[in-house]
Amino acid sequence: MGRNPVRKNYYKNSVSRRRAIILQHLVFCSKIVSLVAILQLVSFLYIFCHDFLTQHDYFRAKTLVVTGANLLSEKEILTQAQIKNGVNILSVNLSTARKRLLSHSWISEAEVSRELPSEIHIRIKEQKPLAVLNFGRQFLINSHGEVFKELTGSDPQNLPVVEGLEFPDINVDGEPRSIPFKAVMNVLELGRKSDSVLPYRRIRRIQVDREMGLTIYAFDHIRAIKIGYNDYPRKYAKLKNVLLYLKKKDELLQIESIDLNNVNRIVVSPTKINPPTVDQKEV
Repeated sequence: MGRNPVRKNYYKNSVSRRRAIILQHLVFCSKIVSLVAILQLVSFLYIFCHDFLTQHDYFRAKTLVVTGANLLSEKEILTQAQIKNGVNILSVNLSTARKRLLSHSWISEAEVSRELPSEIHIRIKEQKPLAVLNFGRQFLINSHGEVFKELTGSDPQNLPVVEGLEFPDINVDGEPRSIPFKAVMNVLELGRKSDSVLPYRRIRRIQVDREMGLTIYAFDHIRAIKIGYNDYPRKYAKLKNVLLYLKKKDELLQIESIDLNNVNRIVVSPTKINPPTVDQKEV
């Protein structure tokens, strides 16, 4: 007779398999618990070290260095940045302090840094006001032609005032300047050259006529200088010659206007005297 086949002990095998699975789960859970415990410990150590460093007297600010300020005072800048003498320099959020500074209308650039163990350095660049745009309400523009704030009583009052522009003319990033606004900026930039016949510091008002161009009010002895649009370097050269001619003739105290719209036919209008006795002259 043949042998009976050996039967496997399925019950014993299934118990062993369950024990192995349970053991794997226990090992996995123990790893998770250990990892959580380590993370908690690291977090605790980080918080402890952070609090220790940001509260320790060794890192208290003893020197606050502010550079780049002209119109603004050091106190105004520190107040804007919300940084006080004696603050722990490691507790200062440099990025937040910089954003606070840049939110000030007079600050165009800002940097905040620390130097261990007890110094904070603030470097700013102030806006450079170029002119006042009068829309009924008055606004300051910088040297890039950008409006950066509304004019107030505490702002510089000796800037050229531009009248006749409209809100759509204002310089916008990525958009070309309008013809009138471009003309105004050209005149202001030419006036900043050392040898300019119409020096920036002498220009009191620029009147914009959208059809005829610009009229400049600058000199006491010449009420108005009409320069229209375009070809300003050539017109400035002609104006220089006209002023030299009038100076030789000793007639600079009697000029109502000089019209340079047509450089080939410059019209000088003397100031009218009652009764008017002098006609216009062409130069």
